[in-house]
Amino acid sequence: MATFLYSIGRFAFRRRRLVALVWVALLALAGVGAATASTATSNSFSIPGTEAQRAFDLLEERYPGQSADGASARVVFKAPEGEKITAPENAAEVSGIVKELKEGSDQIATVADPFDKKAPAVSQDGTTAYISVTYDVSSFELTEETRDSLENAGNDAREGGMTVEIGGDALMVMPETGITEVIGVVVAGIVLVITFGSLVAAGLPLITALIGVGIGVSTITALASVMDLGSTTATLAMMIGLAVGIDYALFIVSRYRAELAEGREREEAAGRAVGTAGSAVVFAGLTVVIALAGLAVVNIPILTKMGLAAAGTVVLAVLVAITLIPAFLGFAGERIVSRKDRKARKAAAEQAAATGEVLVADAPRDNGGTRWSRFVQRRPVMVLLAGVIGLGVIAIPATSLEMGLPDDGAQPTSSSPRKAYDLLSDGFGPGFNGPLVGVVDLKNSDDQDAVLQRITGEIQKNDHVAIVTPPAPNQAGDTATFQVIPKDRPNSTETETLVHDIRDLGDTLKSEDGAEVYVTGATAMNIDFSEKMNDALLPYLALVVGLAFLLLMVVFRSVLVPLKAALGFLLSVVAALGAVVAVFQWGWLGGLFGVEQPGPIMSVMPILMVGVVFGLAMDYEVFLVTRMREAYVHGESPAQAITTGFRHGARVVTAAAVIMIAVFAGFIGSSEQMIKMIGFGLAIAVFFDAFVVRMAIVPAVLALLGKRAWWLPRWLDRALPDFDVEGDKLRKKLDGKAAEGGSGKEERETVSV
Repeated sequence: MATFLYSIGRFAFRRRRLVALVWVALLALAGVGAATASTATSNSFSIPGTEAQRAFDLLEERYPGQSADGASARVVFKAPEGEKITAPENAAEVSGIVKELKEGSDQIATVADPFDKKAPAVSQDGTTAYISVTYDVSSFELTEETRDSLENAGNDAREGGMTVEIGGDALMVMPETGITEVIGVVVAGIVLVITFGSLVAAGLPLITALIGVGIGVSTITALASVMDLGSTTATLAMMIGLAVGIDYALFIVSRYRAELAEGREREEAAGRAVGTAGSAVVFAGLTVVIALAGLAVVNIPILTKMGLAAAGTVVLAVLVAITLIPAFLGFAGERIVSRKDRKARKAAAEQAAATGEVLVADAPRDNGGTRWSRFVQRRPVMVLLAGVIGLGVIAIPATSLEMGLPDDGAQPTSSSPRKAYDLLSDGFGPGFNGPLVGVVDLKNSDDQDAVLQRITGEIQKNDHVAIVTPPAPNQAGDTATFQVIPKDRPNSTETETLVHDIRDLGDTLKSEDGAEVYVTGATAMNIDFSEKMNDALLPYLALVVGLAFLLLMVVFRSVLVPLKAALGFLLSVVAALGAVVAVFQWGWLGGLFGVEQPGPIMSVMPILMVGVVFGLAMDYEVFLVTRMREAYVHGESPAQAITTGFRHGARVVTAAAVIMIAVFAGFIGSSEQMIKMIGFGLAIAVFFDAFVVRMAIVPAVLALLGKRAWWLPRWLDRALPDFDVEGDKLRKKLDGKAAEGGSGKEERETVSV
């Protein structure tokens, strides 16, 4: 592996114009594809294998022509203080708005008058009413004229003193991340300048990362309509692509500068940097790809697509790092090194030329990394206990984890959808915003009317039910639907219990009357989604950790080091989940992070954190411990190897972690609750993993293990492939050629793999 990548690095350095041209052409091609692609027309959400999905599919089959993908809206009215919405002047105002909406757009399917006697939509106290609006197209296909007519609905009523708010997905827009995303990239640039002391060296990782992310996100945008990609897919890919793209470039540029400091020519330094640090980048990228692509085992299409899209962006980041980085290093010349170092090197070369001495690289000097590693090795038990206990305490809130999917009730309290949600809850009851849709398959039933009466009668007896609407059969008479309005909030445990009670009733009816009863709707889908996430978490964790364990065993030629890496990851991800629960569910410091309404944690959050954080955690493990392994293989003692790894890696890993935290934290400013929660969760997880697990617990454990850390049974050593990640074979080959009289500058032959 190292030898092959060494060849790629030197080729890219020599043919830098060709390599750069290829990547620019790919960026332009992807950009054109994104600009000319049709807008995504749906944001479908399906959960194969669940009862809610089976009911949804049955509805599409038995009620043809009634699209479930059309946008919807509710225009909610509340009468002025002391008045009724049914008062003649208020009722006339609302009825006028119904007429305006019908005439306002040809994309409207239906507009329900709240004063219709067949289906009234007025609260019992007479103060609140709502207009239901459905559209023939999805929210993404609504024209600006249609959106404007909806947004302007009720302006006259507002002027008359009524409260008018609009909910539903008709006005849904792409989430905004705000200025904090830009701040995250700016922070990354500042960290790079401090780390390298050179604007050129600092700008190179940013530029290459943006190129990789630009290609990835543009490709996702171009394929969004064809592959039905969700609105958050591109955001997640951008978030991860930026973070790993900058980090991977950072490690290769840092190794290149170290090779230059040892006196090697620029092309040779580029080849060796890609051969050594590039090997770590490839394997680190593989762990991220495994974790993201592994989301497919959950068997939820939207999650699979998000994982594969993000994994594709990571692959692009790896390819950019091992090809475009060495090409740009060729363009950068001596400016990749700080002006101070260039002057010092020039002065040393002039002095050596004047005295006839041979210029040699400076001896390694102590830095913050070496001092920290020696401190940890002097007190490994204390550091280990402090890290484990500290993260364990932070993880405690995770034991109170409640999961669900956000609805309008999780929106900021200042938004119109949230105000509409609260008005409906106050006027019609907490469960009104989460109705359950009952679907009855009557094909195998003999007395259909009796069955429907029995079903609705039994459901109405349930203590958690507020209202059961009369069943509405289809034209064929083989299916009927009804609505159940719970007494409790959509995301409450009582509503979840109600869903299971209705399904249990359906099992009884199927055995006695032959009728099948299903429960669907957004609330039931959310409950099924959460349960499926819970069921899939352990198998997914076993698959991802198992595959990554084998990969790391190949990289480190050790059993205990990969085991330690996996256990450390579990500790950091549980602690991060505890922090997420404390902020987003309990509301601790919620105002600081823009959490206006604490509530259940998104069902997708634990499994997504496991996938993404595991891959990113292994990045730091590979980058830091590979350098230790390299030093150990080259003859250093286990203690010296730890110090060497920290001498070369601590500063860079610290910078990489700060950059990744800054990028992820930039998404906390998003208007979308899901993006905000993911950004916070990933940022805090990287902080715990990089600075507590990898920088403290890892050296403490390695110090306690000593030589046993690098133990591998002989039979397993023979069975595992040797990819030479630490570059030992490459070093011997190049040193042998140098001994025969060749130099790094003159050598131009391609090294075989």
